Amino acid sequence: MLHDNVYVGTRTSVRGAVIGRSGSIRNSVRIDEGVVLGDEVFVGSDAVLTGGVKVFPFKTVEDGAVVNSSIVWESKGARSLFGRDGVTGLANVDVTPELAVRVAMAYGTALPKGSTVVSSRDSSRAARMLKRAMMAGLNAAGVDVLDLEVASVPVTRFLTRSPRAFGGLTVRLHHEDPDRVIVRFFDTGGTDITEDAQRKIERLFQREDARRALADEIGDIQFPPRALEEYSVALEATVRPEAITAHKFKLVVDYSFGAASTVMPTLLGKLGADVLAVNPYVSTAGLLSYDHAAGAERVAALVRASGAHLGAIIDADGERISFVDEEGRLLGHTEALLCFVDLVSDHLLGDTIALPVNVTHVARDIARAHGVKVITTKLSAPALMSAASEPGVGFASDGQGGYILPGFLPAFDGAGALLKMLDMLARSNRSLSEVFDSLPKVHLVHDTVITPWEQKGMVMRSLMELAGRDVELVDGVKVRYDDGWVLALPDPEEPITHLWAEASSESEARRLGQEYARRVRQLVR
Repeated sequence: MLHDNVYVGTRTSVRGAVIGRSGSIRNSVRIDEGVVLGDEVFVGSDAVLTGGVKVFPFKTVEDGAVVNSSIVWESKGARSLFGRDGVTGLANVDVTPELAVRVAMAYGTALPKGSTVVSSRDSSRAARMLKRAMMAGLNAAGVDVLDLEVASVPVTRFLTRSPRAFGGLTVRLHHEDPDRVIVRFFDTGGTDITEDAQRKIERLFQREDARRALADEIGDIQFPPRALEEYSVALEATVRPEAITAHKFKLVVDYSFGAASTVMPTLLGKLGADVLAVNPYVSTAGLLSYDHAAGAERVAALVRASGAHLGAIIDADGERISFVDEEGRLLGHTEALLCFVDLVSDHLLGDTIALPVNVTHVARDIARAHGVKVITTKLSAPALMSAASEPGVGFASDGQGGYILPGFLPAFDGAGALLKMLDMLARSNRSLSEVFDSLPKVHLVHDTVITPWEQKGMVMRSLMELAGRDVELVDGVKVRYDDGWVLALPDPEEPITHLWAEASSESEARRLGQEYARRVRQLVR
């Protein structure tokens, strides 16, 4: 039954269903018996709605989504369970306890029965609720859980690398939106699970083909007693304590109300650092209201007032870090990366560093000047972590405040990056401002252009054909010019295309970026 003003595309099958007013059903959709769609529901191409599903008005079902449960409160029916970083959505709306149990059972089914998974969360109630639901789902699939309770992401990754663990997961508020949560999964190496592993979990989830353990095989929950101590000892071993101690660093560190505050104070104290700690405790209220820009300004002011050698802002998850030099200047992520490359190239455990395809070429020039090779990776965190695990790679960064020190952990670790920065400054006997002032100027711009999902492939093919010159296809389409480059890359989660452009001057970089933005808009039209 189709109500007024309903659009149905070609090769679409609708049987025994009710479609509300002004609905839009695109091509090659399958809608089974008993499905009811409310008014103004959009169903993308190749989507499947199984029998009995109810979709409330004004909802969106993405292209290729398989919907086997009703969409009532959720914001949309996603075509895939996993996003860029993990399973994400509005807390208790998109990511509900019911969904958490089903995802955990699918994850547990993908692991051998009797294996062990490390779990953690941030201090929020939403993360606590969903982690407990996931622990129940893992236990139901016959998987044991080592629960770290409130812990940073690097600590979780570190424990996941222990011989007894087969994987790990963490539930946290999204760093860009406190109403959203993200569930992230780790493999035995402590890195994000691969796309193949994600697809396996997704297939089990969509087929509802979960393993159910017998009563005597249901998994157990344990609490590792010395997780933080093990992490601290291993982290301290990555630097030369005597060099840092002799330098007598004075620091200002903002912990952003995150779990890194449970590890770093003791460790920095052992290294003889005089630390002024800001937000040095775990707090849900602080986590929800924390403003990173205001926090950075406060740290910069404290560095100038106290005469500190260095300021640092570690994010609530403990993965990313921003730096302030002794003059109170907040370093952008690109400038901080160049400082790291300049310092680490002289003390590298290996002969190679890994950087994503959108990082400034100045970083590659600095590394090569020190005789260090550079390998280029995709922008995704799993791709960068996989490259960091290769032999000979001694450093990696995403250019957005995430730094990887493979000798300790092949994943982002803000605490490890801070210790490494102190170690390199002490050993080179230089200040951060000296390193910063010696860097060449970078002219790199970023822009986005709205691109419908169905046209992304066409846009990339057309740009590659239009380029007709030196093109790099590591990730997206990167066109090299004599004094710069342009990178066009479709976003995996939103209908947009990202554009990065670098040139010898700011005006030239903007001109190059605007030219390619105009090309993409013309192709879309």
